[in-house]
Amino acid sequence: MPSATGSSWEKYQKNFADDEIEEKKITPLTDEDIQVLKTYGAAPYGAELKKLEKEIKDKQQTINEKIGVKESDTGLAPPHLWDIAADRQRMQEEQPLQVARCTKIIQDEKDPEKSKYVINVKQIAKFVVNLGERVSPTDIEEGMRVGVDRNKYQILLPLPPKIDPSVTMMTVEDKPDVTYGDVGGCKEQIEKLREVVEMPLLSPERFVNLGIDPPKGALLYGPPGTGKTLCARAVANRTDATFIRVIGSELVQKYVGEGARMVRELFEMARTKKACIIFFDEVDAIGGARFDDGAGGDNEVQRTMLELITQLDGFDSRGNIKVMFATNRPSTLDPALMRPGRIDRKIEFSLPDMEGRANILRIHAKSMSVERDIRWELISRLCPNSTGAELRSVATEAGMFAIRARRKVATEKDFLAAVDKVIKGNLKFNSTATYMQYN
Repeated sequence: MPSATGSSWEKYQKNFADDEIEEKKITPLTDEDIQVLKTYGAAPYGAELKKLEKEIKDKQQTINEKIGVKESDTGLAPPHLWDIAADRQRMQEEQPLQVARCTKIIQDEKDPEKSKYVINVKQIAKFVVNLGERVSPTDIEEGMRVGVDRNKYQILLPLPPKIDPSVTMMTVEDKPDVTYGDVGGCKEQIEKLREVVEMPLLSPERFVNLGIDPPKGALLYGPPGTGKTLCARAVANRTDATFIRVIGSELVQKYVGEGARMVRELFEMARTKKACIIFFDEVDAIGGARFDDGAGGDNEVQRTMLELITQLDGFDSRGNIKVMFATNRPSTLDPALMRPGRIDRKIEFSLPDMEGRANILRIHAKSMSVERDIRWELISRLCPNSTGAELRSVATEAGMFAIRARRKVATEKDFLAAVDKVIKGNLKFNSTATYMQYN
């Protein structure tokens, strides 16, 4: 007669064996699967285009060999083409100009070409000078940097404003490919954002007729992954204004005064544009509330924030510059930065509702090969309190399940398995509730 301990052990072994049978073995991807994956992203004429590019490259190489062209890693011409004597003579003939700033223009009403210009040469003196032969009076404005002849002290060349290259690189040259239709679950937030940014730029006469100043700034706050930066990219795509993207940590510099100087040059560059949008991402890196810890470690960050406050609503007019801030922790920002006039509209990006979650899943499924009649409402109901970034991860994981099964179409079963893996699997790492508490 078996004991109670023995029967329980046999029952345990049986359950353990059943678990091993039920556990599915994960098949790793083979080289053939990887090749199939690479073909998914290829265009219909990708192979022909690559073949033509290779032929063009081979022909260019053949032509260079025929005419004797040899490319150098340094980009310099070969030594037998150097003319050092002529270069030295040219340097002696063309004397370097001295940089000065035109502080005032004394106009001559009868003959504008006889106008006088007051220039300030740094650490030397102020001079009243004329223009050179090749400079037009319309090219010079007050406050402009100019190049001056060292002997005659004539203005020979108008110079662009001196702006740090690191500030210039913040300008977004290429428009992002994100539109408002690509942002799901943020319909109300997009309408508020368009009122602040788009309407004053596209229809300024509405505000002039009413006699009010248009809003100049907006704060986008909410948990991570709710679409704040994505909405900013959609705004950059929609408007023709110059879009400047600044990350808060880029303004935290090692040397005293460097961060404040970068903020000042940033707004100087923005004022030279016809219309400009400045987007500060993760503004809590420089906009935290001021306090004195006795060590002085945050003094430089506070100087940068004070310069930002001055530029937002200081003595000088801001001009046609719209400012947007994005943060996950609005309670840590300084009250002086948050007051109306500097930030006129505060837009909360909360967690999407069930309809918004279904819309987000549909947006991500547009670029995927999925079967028809997938119940997106059912899948969104299984993802409560999920952000847009988590739903995007669900769509990506559903595609991975289809790839593992060697199918070219993702099914509803793949999405349900992805929900079980992503949403329920990452539940212990989720800290969204922490960012939902605003003081």
